[in-house]
Amino acid sequence: MIDWSSCSAVERSADKVSGAWLFVGTRVPVAALFENLEDEVSIQEFLGCFPGVTLEQTRAVLDHAARSAMVA
Repeated sequence: MIDWSSCSAVERSADKVSGAWLFVGTRVPVAALFENLEDEVSIQEFLGCFPGVTLEQTRAVLDHAARSAMVA
């Protein structure tokens, strides 16, 4: 499991989306990115569906996940 607490592109609040990790400033769960990628949705398509999420946030989340996978 990835520790998102050190990723500046995400935040968590008990009163938003049941405490899920969200892209900062949105109600879009980080899990939505990975679910869409698994369904072969491109990053650009994902960003089009979730206009509050930026390309920079998406890159930061993917980079954080990749670094976390290397440590595990």
